[in-house]
Amino acid sequence: MQHPGFFERLGPFTLEAVAKAVGAELPPGADAARLVHDVRPLNEAGPDDLSFVDNRKYLPQLETTRAGFCLVVPALAARVPAATTPLTSKAPYRCFALALQLFYPSAMRPRAARADAGTLIDPTAEIEEDVEIEPGAVIGAEAAVGKGSRVAAGAVIGYRVHIGRGCYVGPQSTITHALVGDRVIIHAGVRIGQDGFGFAMGPGGHVKVPQIGRVVIQDDVEIGANTCIDRGALKDTMIGEGTKIDNLVQIGHNVIMGRNCVIVAQTGISGSTELGDFVVMGGQSGTVGHIKVGTGAQIAGGSHPKDNVPPGARMGGTPARPLKQWARELATLTRLAQKGGDKVGSGDEPAG
Repeated sequence: MQHPGFFERLGPFTLEAVAKAVGAELPPGADAARLVHDVRPLNEAGPDDLSFVDNRKYLPQLETTRAGFCLVVPALAARVPAATTPLTSKAPYRCFALALQLFYPSAMRPRAARADAGTLIDPTAEIEEDVEIEPGAVIGAEAAVGKGSRVAAGAVIGYRVHIGRGCYVGPQSTITHALVGDRVIIHAGVRIGQDGFGFAMGPGGHVKVPQIGRVVIQDDVEIGANTCIDRGALKDTMIGEGTKIDNLVQIGHNVIMGRNCVIVAQTGISGSTELGDFVVMGGQSGTVGHIKVGTGAQIAGGSHPKDNVPPGARMGGTPARPLKQWARELATLTRLAQKGGDKVGSGDEPAG
């Protein structure tokens, strides 16, 4: 059965109505009565969808997009494919946020359970056999929990969330807007599926970008206590099978994490970062957004790459560079500091 999604979509709206709502300009001769059905990423949008580009890293996707409509700055209007209608604005990301608010107003106030449910387990939830649900756990409307799973005291399984078989959902954890595979361990206090940190910033204030994606967690993943995994903005946040995540890790919206990764405590992974398989990130490390960390790469504790990391690379420092280079730099600084200290100590000191 195909999952119905977590948010109800309004529309379709005419192109003219969309442009007026978001404050964008239509090109001369555009069919203002044409219908816009949805807001989608550049590489997934179809002829009835609106997309946007606000980062030059995505210009290759702009040139091949099938989107019917695209929000761009005026300077990029000429690079929009012939079949795509450009909607121009000096702030396309802000327009994108307003478009999402137009199509998905319920995303501004997402629900975990029905307000009138009256019981802690909604009657529409599907609970398979041999499921243990401890006192105080909340199972929301249209949620599903697979055979042999255990939901600990005070946990919240939100609206339409699917939990696979043989899973453990720890006490006081909350799972919304997520699809969870089999044999997944979710420790106490974990937060999965909350808003990604998305705002169209500007001098007049910051416009909230509704986050209408999901979190998809594959089989045999373990997630440590008090870790947070944000749902995607348009696409899904993905955690690959067999990946192990320590306590107090922050994973931003649209992150794609491969299979069998190891993410150590207090690591922060910014939005739209992609990790290959078997990536290791040491404690208190982190990435900037929109970069790729190749398969088998290792990031030392306290290190922070700002650019793509090649497969198999070992990186350290801030900004992160190859581990051997980082080690040589530290050794050189240590020698210089020692020489400087010798010079300071070799002069005449005042009498004490």
